[in-house]
Amino acid sequence: MRPRELKRTIVFLLTPNFSMIAFATAIEPLRIANRMLGFEAYRWRLVSPNGGPVKASNGCEMAVEGSVESERRALLGEQRPSMVFVCAGIYVEDFSDRTSFSYLREAHQRGISVGGLCTGAWILARAGLLADRRCAIHWENLPGFSEAFPRADVRADLFEIDHNIFTCAGGTASLDMMLALIGEDCGEEVVNRVCEQALMDRVRSSSDRQRLPLRARLGVQHAKVLAIIEIMEANLHEPLSLVDISKSVSLSRRQVERLFDKEMGRSPARYYLEIRLDRARQLLLQSSLPIVEIAVAAGFVSASHFSKCYRELYGRSPQQERALRVAATANAA
Repeated sequence: MRPRELKRTIVFLLTPNFSMIAFATAIEPLRIANRMLGFEAYRWRLVSPNGGPVKASNGCEMAVEGSVESERRALLGEQRPSMVFVCAGIYVEDFSDRTSFSYLREAHQRGISVGGLCTGAWILARAGLLADRRCAIHWENLPGFSEAFPRADVRADLFEIDHNIFTCAGGTASLDMMLALIGEDCGEEVVNRVCEQALMDRVRSSSDRQRLPLRARLGVQHAKVLAIIEIMEANLHEPLSLVDISKSVSLSRRQVERLFDKEMGRSPARYYLEIRLDRARQLLLQSSLPIVEIAVAAGFVSASHFSKCYRELYGRSPQQERALRVAATANAA
């Protein structure tokens, strides 16, 4: 296939409260690539579940060209796309449009590549497309996603491409995934020209980390403290004892306690409790799991102890936290 014959028609399905930055950084590389190539290698159209405008999480409203139902009909004709990307954002757990799920399944069954931007992987999973598939989702949504879809092979990477399923973590990771797509279609030279236009100094790989390294994120330099925190973050469901953690870094319990008091301003037990409660909070905000199951997932032996600790840290009970989230979702609708 000669370059000037190359065409990809991409459908972007925008869902309520979608991430504007994830959408913009997905579509702009395609526009720039067309400009650098001097012809229209990429075409796209925007749709919504009902064909009406969609409000992004930043409050801006985006007009679209059609509905999911019209796109289902297009699967059978000349307007058939080569790819479909779902762009989602906050409150994705509440998206329950059955027509959209059916459309995604049908597109996939017909050999069309499907993908998710930001939290779009959640919608793909709800459509039944991510069982035993690698996928990526924004780090903030990863705990709830893992609990809701245990068969999905979710990873904290920038993006994942598993055969004809494309997912990315959102933000500027959409740009990285699209650059990978453009590179596959048009070669490294075009990717470099797109990067120059977008003022990017490097192309990130799919396995680049989403979050800042612990050293930068926490402002901590001590290697032993960082190693201990990594161990804690990897063992939230079944917390380790401080004695076992201390042995794993070749320190005594007393040494670990002194280090945390100096570097973190609190005891290691207190810090461990706080990150477990933070995981519980993410599950409360991102899932409909019963509170007792959330307590277990965060390493608590009883719901009552979990509720007591949660209230002490956040000033409200888990039930009140969930009620606030339901109210916020209703106001954003």
